[in-house]
Amino acid sequence: MPDTHQPDLARLALPDEPLGSIALLRAIIRNPLEALPREAFEAPLTRRTLMGRHRVFVTAPELIETVLLTEADAFVKSDAMRRALAPALGDAILTADGERWRWQRRAVAPIFRPDRVSGFLQPMLDAAAATRDRWLALPPGSTVELGHEMMRTTFDIIVETMLSGHGAIDVAQVERGITDYLASTGWSNALALARAPGWTPFPGQRRAARARDYLRGELLRLVEERRRLGSERDDLIASLLAARDPETGQAMDDRDIADNLLTFITAGHETTALALTWAFYLLAHHPEEEARLLAEIGAATGGGPLLPRHVAALARTRQAVQEVLRLYPPAPIVARTTTRAVTLGGERVEAGANVLLPVLATHRLPDVWPEPDRFDPSRFDPAAAKARHRYAWLPFGGGPRICIGLGFALEEATAILGTLLPALRLRPAPGFDPGLQMRITLRPARGMPMRVERR
Repeated sequence: MPDTHQPDLARLALPDEPLGSIALLRAIIRNPLEALPREAFEAPLTRRTLMGRHRVFVTAPELIETVLLTEADAFVKSDAMRRALAPALGDAILTADGERWRWQRRAVAPIFRPDRVSGFLQPMLDAAAATRDRWLALPPGSTVELGHEMMRTTFDIIVETMLSGHGAIDVAQVERGITDYLASTGWSNALALARAPGWTPFPGQRRAARARDYLRGELLRLVEERRRLGSERDDLIASLLAARDPETGQAMDDRDIADNLLTFITAGHETTALALTWAFYLLAHHPEEEARLLAEIGAATGGGPLLPRHVAALARTRQAVQEVLRLYPPAPIVARTTTRAVTLGGERVEAGANVLLPVLATHRLPDVWPEPDRFDPSRFDPAAAKARHRYAWLPFGGGPRICIGLGFALEEATAILGTLLPALRLRPAPGFDPGLQMRITLRPARGMPMRVERR
């Protein structure tokens, strides 16, 4: 993935030659991005074999549409993904397949309608304002670990909108639990690809299991307590307790609700926090774009605080978020397994093949994205976006399984940027390269320390 325009920005170093099986497994454990073949960034479809199992990398938008939409019934969640996430998330909306996925999706869809999401804007703005005030109180020249700060901010939003506030749960321990669990997922992926038995031990397994048991136990406790005592709070727990499949009337039991809560907490705060972390990183390297966003925010608010009614006017800010998600998609690889033989791009793909969609590569295709390494929010002007293939931009996936929280995430990131940018300037140390690492999500490998300056 060459970066001739902006050599100082974080980018992925690809292997010049194909990796052997052992080196490939080591790369998957260390950082699955390093296991992507160079051809996956250049060819519509690339084949590889690992330990006798077919791996197919699909990069072209029209072929991705086949996988996620037109032939979606032939592709299920990959064994590696289920092995990594199902122990924590159970058989909830992210990990389930078939009819079990469909009825859960139908049941929770009303919770994420645009009118419901707009009702969450005030808690989003309140959490962003708390972060702003915390940073403004720091001594001049202070440095913050931006990834952690953004995780804290988005977690505050999740807790307030989904779990009725901080009094119900130990926020710090839940955040640590999620981080500890995700740290082991490289091993889970590698062992699944090697077809090792599910009981195979691996480094960090006990720590991950403790984190999993704590997270699931806490959420199950909250659900059981709410079902028993009730509440007037209109949060996600209340919505899930009341949810019914509109076709069958089926309701969720307590474990279903706890699993879906953990799914929304993990996916909902982690991905938006990472998008914001990369957003501030990119804006620090593009002060002219930062100035443009500041002008837009100022015009919307008249110099006052950002209010829920102002967020809809932040079109360029929202486009900047979309461009951040193109360059650094929170889910950089989507994995599927074929349930039957299918044809992709004129090639037959066998049943049982691992089909990998390297989103990071699709988002950098030069034929689709001219000067693909350049940060340019105008790519998401309505006319430009409409002219592109629908499956050229997929930070939230696509097809029937497109992320149900897409609207929530875009509003949240826009609201947080709109609150923090007018008050503070964040800058990394000169020449700092955060690197790229995949732990289910795309993280800065070396963190994101930023100097905080008052505007």
